[in-house]
Amino acid sequence: MVNQKLALKSGFQPCSTIKIVVSLAGLSEGLIERNTMIRLYGRYSMSLTEALARSNNVYFASVGQKLGFERVTYYARLFGLGEKAGLDIPGEQPGILPDSPPPSGVGMMTSFGDGITLTPLELASIMAAIANGGTMYYLQYPRSREEIAHFKPRVKRQLDIAQWIPEIKPGMMGAVEYGTARRAAYDPNEPILGKTGTCTDTRTPTHLGWFGSFNEVGKNKLVVVVLLTGGRGVSGPVASGIAGQVYRNLSRVNYFQQDHPTAPLALVSSACCAATGE
Repeated sequence: MVNQKLALKSGFQPCSTIKIVVSLAGLSEGLIERNTMIRLYGRYSMSLTEALARSNNVYFASVGQKLGFERVTYYARLFGLGEKAGLDIPGEQPGILPDSPPPSGVGMMTSFGDGITLTPLELASIMAAIANGGTMYYLQYPRSREEIAHFKPRVKRQLDIAQWIPEIKPGMMGAVEYGTARRAAYDPNEPILGKTGTCTDTRTPTHLGWFGSFNEVGKNKLVVVVLLTGGRGVSGPVASGIAGQVYRNLSRVNYFQQDHPTAPLALVSSACCAATGE
């Protein structure tokens, strides 16, 4: 955690990162498949893969309206929204999941995350569960060598999403290759999969740039979540560029191939810019 105050507080509007949860909900309910074409307007239609890669709001508003508020919130809770992601992490606050649809409607909730607050730790937990095939672990924050030596993974719940993960991965990889996360810099030899989010938080109001991601290379997978807050220059694409630099810094020191990698905090910190407010 580069900025603990930001990481541990009660969160911000998830913007388009909510589309990962909506995708898995739609797939689980049999409403969509990877190649299902949804008409957006006129004769123009789009598949799930392209909608994720390009973060199309109309597509996910349509899926959300088909799901309805009750099913959207059911899956949101299943994926850890509205609850702490960590295990006894001092100061952690949970995000907020509403009891009723926002005034803007379910479509805005499932395309912009309206009415929801998401924490960086909650998004990291979701990304980790997708990366490992569906196991949601409690996030732990060991503070000493002794705590690291006695570290034991703690399972929070098992998510029944293994069959749907291959359906969303092409869109998450497409975001980096040709979509909203191009600044992460696509490398076919060291793929990064992720989802951006850009919006103005309706509670604060603060302009937000999100990027939740994981890589698929070597022995050591890594989840990187970047949340930027600030003015209009803040965006999901900018956040993806910071995350991409983190992965490249770690790759340069052969982090992903090591049998027992050291904590990457120093390298992560060096990739971030003090002026961006993350």
